[in-house]
Amino acid sequence: MIILTATLASIGTAGIPGAGLIMLGLVLTAAGLPLEGVALIAGIDRILDMARTTVNVAGDLMTTTLVGRSEQELDRAIYDSGNKE
Repeated sequence: MIILTATLASIGTAGIPGAGLIMLGLVLTAAGLPLEGVALIAGIDRILDMARTTVNVAGDLMTTTLVGRSEQELDRAIYDSGNKE
């Protein structure tokens, strides 16, 4: 039940900053553990959330670039020029 709850909760929270605490509350409730555990993690979660967001955005950018390249939709002239506007 814990795995199902964590999986379902994580599907909709990937792009939402700060959603890790809410997801943790759902998983702790499903596991029958007290919600006070969230308070212990809340102090450091902001730093961890910034790292998760950075990895998420970098992964999205890399995937978009690779799919565009594999589908021959990537314009190398625009890609190599950067955004000089």
